[in-house]
Amino acid sequence: MAQVGLQILLVEDNPKDVKLTLHALSEENLANTIHVARDGEEALDFLFCRGEFASRSFDHPPRLVLLDLKLPKVDGLEVLREVKGDARTQAIPVVVLTSSREERDLVKSYKLGANAYIQKPVEFDAFRQAVKKLGLFWLVVNEPPPTTAFRP
Repeated sequence: MAQVGLQILLVEDNPKDVKLTLHALSEENLANTIHVARDGEEALDFLFCRGEFASRSFDHPPRLVLLDLKLPKVDGLEVLREVKGDARTQAIPVVVLTSSREERDLVKSYKLGANAYIQKPVEFDAFRQAVKKLGLFWLVVNEPPPTTAFRP
């Protein structure tokens, strides 16, 4: 399967987790086109093609959003609420990838439309393996929504 045009939006404010995630995805050749948003506001600007991303097109949504919940400016639950609440973005798969062990975050994420919820393993190798499996499933095995799914 060609990976040309593959795009992941990684929404993560922890530089160590960004580095580990990018490394794990690159080991499986899944890191061709990844944009890293360091806070929820940047993620929303990227997804909704506004601010510094105004020249981006809704015609090329990310194939996958990896979303941390504990973010500066706009928290991950609000990002999820806005993404899943807008016809232009609601078909984008969003996987919550968080260190939160709070049951309320898990429940709220699914109620808001998260496609998966993964608690970040604390151990380095376990984290790397989780990200690799996640990337392989969502970007190779899973059939992405057709572009017509992004039209209101």
